[in-house]
Amino acid sequence: MLRPRLACLYFSVLFPILSAPPDLIVVGGGIAGLSAALEGARAGLAVTVVERNSVSGGHAVISSGGLSIVGSPVQQRMKIDDTPELAMRDFLAWGEDANEEFVRFYVTRSKTEIYDWMTALGTEFPSAFLNGAGNSVARFHVPTGQGVGLIVPLQRAILKQGGVTFLQNSKVTGLLVTGGKVTGVRMENLRTGRKSELTGGAVLLSTGGYAANLDIVRANWPPHMPVPDRVLVGGGFFATGVGMDLAREAGGTSGKLDHQWNYGNGLPDPFDPEGKRGFFANSFTSIWVNAQGKRFVLEQHEPKITVPEIAKQNPARFWAIFDSAGRRGFRVVHSGFTQDRVEEIFEKSDLIKRGETIEQLASNAGLPPDVLKATVERYNAMVEAGEDTEFQRFGPKAPRSRGFFIPPTRILQPPFYAAPMYILIRKSGGGIRVDSQCRVLNERGEPVPGLLAAGEATGFAGINGKHGMEGTFLGPSILMGRVAAQTVAATADRKPAAAALTEIRTAPKAAPLKYAATCTGCHDLPKLTSARRNGYWHFEEAHKLVLARKWNCLGCHGEMAPFRTASHKIDRQVQTSVCQHCHISPAFGRRAAAE
Repeated sequence: MLRPRLACLYFSVLFPILSAPPDLIVVGGGIAGLSAALEGARAGLAVTVVERNSVSGGHAVISSGGLSIVGSPVQQRMKIDDTPELAMRDFLAWGEDANEEFVRFYVTRSKTEIYDWMTALGTEFPSAFLNGAGNSVARFHVPTGQGVGLIVPLQRAILKQGGVTFLQNSKVTGLLVTGGKVTGVRMENLRTGRKSELTGGAVLLSTGGYAANLDIVRANWPPHMPVPDRVLVGGGFFATGVGMDLAREAGGTSGKLDHQWNYGNGLPDPFDPEGKRGFFANSFTSIWVNAQGKRFVLEQHEPKITVPEIAKQNPARFWAIFDSAGRRGFRVVHSGFTQDRVEEIFEKSDLIKRGETIEQLASNAGLPPDVLKATVERYNAMVEAGEDTEFQRFGPKAPRSRGFFIPPTRILQPPFYAAPMYILIRKSGGGIRVDSQCRVLNERGEPVPGLLAAGEATGFAGINGKHGMEGTFLGPSILMGRVAAQTVAATADRKPAAAALTEIRTAPKAAPLKYAATCTGCHDLPKLTSARRNGYWHFEEAHKLVLARKWNCLGCHGEMAPFRTASHKIDRQVQTSVCQHCHISPAFGRRAAAE
């Protein structure tokens, strides 16, 4: 006979204690899903978040965290005159096919529903930036801590609030539909393979977009430019379009999948075994040359301009050419790891070519040496003269600064470098069709009962049209998550909201570093990080960095020391203080635009 304590453990694992079904099931714990979870819990809803990853945060964690805000206190302090009317004109003119209804809703509510809400949670916005992309004034607000500066306050607020259950490492495989209404989900635990069903009052699809699914991307490539032979994936790791598949099961529809937000300077990830992923990267003093060794576009222009020009090249890629001074300014951003990984790209892979002379560099990169030498010499002469007569990158005819203008410098100091660059698919501009209440719509334009969607799964409700405004991806995700939860709360039989904790644990107790020896004695990290096990993606990626940097285990898991079998588990509250170890990228020359 099992001892009483062991028997309780046995039955709690094999036969989980039944609890009341949630009022809201959130599929995907990115920034839209977390915003919905917090809004729902505060309204008295019981919320369950089903997340494929071991942690929450989604695409936002590997982003700059920038939000487009209209009329913020930061703008007022910087004497930036911005209004909803001005913002709406900018959005509609730049996007070309934007959802006018949602644009109007966003520009009038971004200050109260996003800025005020996030700052109340603890997010800080030091400045507003002018980043071009159709913005006539500075309204791009980057939080302290970048994307982590948004996700950590949200996660902590949820933990303080209570009323939210997280089912990590769990994949939703289908929807439950009863009498024409969505009533729950079918899911699978990726680590154990266990399949189960979860019923609830409503289901919110916040699964991310389709930017990580090259089949969808290429099948719906924007018709105004050629389809490149190679496109890199640079968005969320789980943004495979699964939300559209789930919506379709219940009669939901999708549209405008050719509305994609791509960057031109995508550097292949040399550590990706499939060769599909890339980084947003550049030396911002570099020049871009095609396979023929010639410049072909204004390098610092908007992706709206540069991406179609790259697609026209044969082949559809380019080389970023820079010298040793440019090497010091080379940045990999929006990728989820800190600057020291750049050293690995340069030193431990053959991706970026180099040479002691321009001719040697050209030979190593497969470029015509005489043409590349002439291109570099001509560019250097224009820098010396103070005017780019080819593409007006600098000089009296240069376009208005995007807010991070980098003064031109000559390419003179060896060694010289050539970084291969491709078009990088970053975000989805189309997706699940929803109404202003974030209810999924069927072919007749009617709401599918019990089913909602928010964030990139919807293409951000079409706010960007064909061309992104910058800051209009995470911002709409926060707003839509909140709106979706409010829609559910308006008709749910709500209970009093759980009493929020006054504070949560955000720092582990001090532990001698010697305790880390216990960790490595039990956990063979080299073996575990190379195993490629289902449901362990985050564990593997994070601990690869731990091994590369030779970190002490207690830097992230101090709360687990000293080892005690009965209490050996991760403290989710304390874990909200360690994300920045991997997810803060360096700035790249952006400056606040106070003028």
